[in-house]
Amino acid sequence: MADLAPPPAAFDAHVPTVIVGAGACGLIAALAAQAAGQQVLVLERDPVPAGSTALSAGLIPAAGTAQQRAAGIDDDDPARFAADIQAKARGRNDPALVALLAGQSGAVMDWMTRTLDMPFTLVDDFDYPGHSRRRMHGLPTRAGRELIDTLRARAEAKGIDILCDAPVDRLFTQADGRVRGLRIARPGGGGETLACDRLILACNGFGGNRAKVAQYMPDIADALWFGHDGNRGAALDWGLGLGARTRHLGAYQGHGNVAHPYGILITWAVITGGGVQVNALGERFWDESQGYSEAARAVLSQPGGVAVTVFDARLAATARQFADFRAAEAQGAIKTADTLDDLARQMDLPADRLGETLARCHAGPDRFGRDFATPPLRAPFCAVRVTGALFHTQGGLVVDERARVMGQDAALPNLYAAGGAACGVSGSDDSGYLSGNGLLAAAVLGHIAGGDAA
Repeated sequence: MADLAPPPAAFDAHVPTVIVGAGACGLIAALAAQAAGQQVLVLERDPVPAGSTALSAGLIPAAGTAQQRAAGIDDDDPARFAADIQAKARGRNDPALVALLAGQSGAVMDWMTRTLDMPFTLVDDFDYPGHSRRRMHGLPTRAGRELIDTLRARAEAKGIDILCDAPVDRLFTQADGRVRGLRIARPGGGGETLACDRLILACNGFGGNRAKVAQYMPDIADALWFGHDGNRGAALDWGLGLGARTRHLGAYQGHGNVAHPYGILITWAVITGGGVQVNALGERFWDESQGYSEAARAVLSQPGGVAVTVFDARLAATARQFADFRAAEAQGAIKTADTLDDLARQMDLPADRLGETLARCHAGPDRFGRDFATPPLRAPFCAVRVTGALFHTQGGLVVDERARVMGQDAALPNLYAAGGAACGVSGSDDSGYLSGNGLLAAAVLGHIAGGDAA
């Protein structure tokens, strides 16, 4: 429940800057706010901060970073990054927002690396679809859990208050749209009221609200939900109640490489290096190089809503830098074989058809349009049964260059949105999602919102 009400006669307490949500976005906002000299409180509905960040690979794209230069990539810059974002979304993004996120990505990454002492390194051994340069940065385990735990540790070390088990169910607002405070709900009804001078919504989107998903993105409504169940659309509801503008509510990030029935994310590195996806007939059914977001619907369209991702030991070696892939191996989701016949037997695929499918990949023009500029798959072969999933929504509240929520004619007085609560830069559907767009908006808009002292 997310509602609005007039302010009470008195509040139980007051904090100048309050942040709703302790995912990567909220914690980055809190660290930036404190660095700007603000007293800040983070409210988290769960017992421990996690959110959708903990379910991701924790990779943040950034252009012009020290990590890129150390890897010999000295020709990336915000303009190139912005062009890649717009190309993937077919020009359907707000150019100003794209320029803002791409333009500040490098500075935010450097701030996190140097000021927060977070050991980000560049993913430099494979390419993500749509990125013309390697610009994905991650912590050592390449896991979102490490990202959220590291940010929380940095916040706690700096004395930032994070109040958990503190769901917010009401905002107290004035007629002009100013937020005066909020209520922290408690079991059995009621709760504490908290006044604030400004409020930052970092509580992500509405992917966990099945009714809203069906309303705004019906083509993915029946997919596995792989995000955080707390993403019920509170920020959207509050914004709409205050007359805020929204954009691209049908945009989302899917993923078509979730190990089934294990529910473990399998990195797209096994595809970009030459792997393929086949259906129950052992046949490819789309151009896998388009990206993992589009893959969700492609896989779900196959019999049973599943597919088999086929790769080899070379690609598995690259994928093992990701904790999720190692977990999938440990649980037996990844099958290996010395011959295609044995692999087909393990995956219940017709061996002759699978062999023909792989042979065609390098035999001439691909009927789906994919350019196989990669080595052919070789024994030992690997495979994993996968399904498609919805990871998070990408549309949301429109914000300005200071991350303030926009009303119909002007910014609302003291309400900010960042990360999944705000409209991102993934166009109007699933195909516009460029790898890392979610955490790009979380990091950059969180940093901007936190540092924008009222």
